Amino acid sequence: MATFRPTRRSVLAGMTASLAAPAVLRAQAAFAQGGPIKLGSLTPLTGVGGNYGPFMRDAIAGVIGAVNEAGGVLGREIVLVSEDTQTSPEAAVRAARKLIDVDGVAAIMGTWASSVTTAVAPLCWENQTMLFCVSGADSITLLPHRGFIARTQPNSKLQNDVATAFMVDQGATHLGWIGPQTPFAQGNIDNMTRIAGENGMEMDSLIYEADKSTYRSEVDTIMRAGPDFILLGGYTADTTVLLRDLWQAGYEGKLIGPAYAVNQTVLDALPADVLEGIFTWEPAPAIGSPAYANVQKILGVETVDPYSAQCYDHANLAILSIAAGGEATGATIRDSLRTISQGEGTVVSSAVEGLPIIADGVNYDGASGPCDFNEIGDITGTQFLFKRIEDGAAVEFART
Repeated sequence: MATFRPTRRSVLAGMTASLAAPAVLRAQAAFAQGGPIKLGSLTPLTGVGGNYGPFMRDAIAGVIGAVNEAGGVLGREIVLVSEDTQTSPEAAVRAARKLIDVDGVAAIMGTWASSVTTAVAPLCWENQTMLFCVSGADSITLLPHRGFIARTQPNSKLQNDVATAFMVDQGATHLGWIGPQTPFAQGNIDNMTRIAGENGMEMDSLIYEADKSTYRSEVDTIMRAGPDFILLGGYTADTTVLLRDLWQAGYEGKLIGPAYAVNQTVLDALPADVLEGIFTWEPAPAIGSPAYANVQKILGVETVDPYSAQCYDHANLAILSIAAGGEATGATIRDSLRTISQGEGTVVSSAVEGLPIIADGVNYDGASGPCDFNEIGDITGTQFLFKRIEDGAAVEFART
């Protein structure tokens, strides 16, 4: 993936510089009139998602810093409490308990990996804490969350639809899926089987055990089935092992994997020959939008990864919802979310832009896309970016 390199230094430098600004001093005086509003970030700072989490957290921090500098919301300062999921459901639950019970946050933002979000979600809806996530498993928004979940990541069916259509368009005649057991594994297999049937193709799949040092026996099994285009359904660690084993076994078909799995870590770990020609796909941020430019500035990068773009949106959506509803609670965010994210209001790209006109109505368009939500909390549309690995680098191939 392209450059989304350390920018935290520039964010912190900007925050430090802003402390001397008169606007901040005025805001601090106003903040003394009320207690702080607490919002939580719960991102993977370590573990297999650890290469994304720090940027996701910094995108949220940048939004909150800008809002505080502009005077806060409801006349109150916003405090960000950040915790690490460790990309582990167990660790994430412990961290969420702390954010809810000890810190009293109105919203938790940025949960990554469907297993993590699924584990944390009941704590949120039972305690009326709003949960914004970047997880794609269809099952997440089918939970009985009573409106306390909203996700900016396309659900796995939409992602799988787009990837499978791409495989068909690229000339596949026999589809394959191979990956570990996850909340979206069987759904993806069922979906691909349906699409393969509609196009008169064969479809074979194999679910493997995660965290193995080799998948050679699984590779031999899927190769005997004969797919000429395989979709990889795992995460970075197991995908790295799997790709090595597929190459050593002499697989000559095409491969596609989610960009969060076939990422720079994989490119650094494997020789270019192993990776040559592999496709990746991912929900694409709204490149060229004012909100995307805001995230570029916050992180100090040219290319923003989709999860950081979504976390920028989480913070803006939470803050605008609090302002529209007049209270800093999870229930208020839930009830006001669609009021500020879709409809006839003035289009805005940040909370700082929207807060002064909130009473007249705003329609937030984010760095990840329009941020329009259906009745169960799924976004209703976004763009996708396909890349192809050439000479050890991921090169843009197509956008949909």
